[in-house]
Amino acid sequence: MKSDGKIYVAGHRGLVGSAITRRLRAGGYSNLLLRTHVDLDLLDQRAVDEFFARERPEYVFLAAAKVGGIHANNTYRADFIYQNLMIESNIIHASYRHGVKKLMFLGSSCIYPKRAPQPMKEEYLLTGLLEPTNEPYAIAKITGIKMCGAYNSQYGTNFMSAMPTNLYGPGDNYDLKNSHVLPALIRKMHEAKAQNAKEVVVWGTGSPRREFLYSDDLADACVFLMERYNAADVGEFINIGVGKEITIREAAQLIAEVVGFRGSLVFDASKPDGTPRKLLDVSRLQALGWQPKTGFRDGIAKAYADFLQNVAKAA
Repeated sequence: MKSDGKIYVAGHRGLVGSAITRRLRAGGYSNLLLRTHVDLDLLDQRAVDEFFARERPEYVFLAAAKVGGIHANNTYRADFIYQNLMIESNIIHASYRHGVKKLMFLGSSCIYPKRAPQPMKEEYLLTGLLEPTNEPYAIAKITGIKMCGAYNSQYGTNFMSAMPTNLYGPGDNYDLKNSHVLPALIRKMHEAKAQNAKEVVVWGTGSPRREFLYSDDLADACVFLMERYNAADVGEFINIGVGKEITIREAAQLIAEVVGFRGSLVFDASKPDGTPRKLLDVSRLQALGWQPKTGFRDGIAKAYADFLQNVAKAA
């Protein structure tokens, strides 16, 4: 990317988009196009096309999406497939129509089959059944990957796709019903500590293993790829992660330590565990020269500091 190039970050207020925006500014990119939902409804095809026609972005980070944890994905199944399909379709097609030089589509590791071999290589896509609880979201993200590939093949565009592992960090969603596991646990532990509660209930058995990537590390990987590589270099898509996993039980225990909650952790086995394991094979990304910088404990400490500053104070 050119340092003075016009860059549109779709979803710049979200966990991923805000991290990408911080990374771009830190890297000297100042010509950023940022629009809130009030300014631009990404579900509105005409509005998106008119925005691209008027502003003519040269580079696009497609980080806008409807996201959530197991409960949200399983409850709002229609919303998750409809809104994500519309957002990515509108932006990808407008990027083609108005000559975007390079686009990065951000997906999710849930695109892989529930029983995919571990660690999950890029070629495992569409080799088995998806996890039922987030199938609509996963199908939308798989469609985004295939759209980018189809536009590249038919129109010669330069649209690449990146699949990050489970994310956490500043600007996360801490709503207890609709958030992902780490922000939900941070909030639960904080509130339990404040109320001198004796226990915190954690969904599931605690046995599933997950890989967690700090959002600023993801942003660094995204900018790294956009600066140095084209879609043809990374293939249909590329995994972004740390290549290490931890059980939900271990993650909950570490969060309790960081937050300072000293009560008991109770695991509610009546709640869904989701996919047993979700570890990405990140050998292709590592071969290109990128490595994460933030350790898990340090990342949780930073996320908790952000929660205290921007969520707990506002409550």
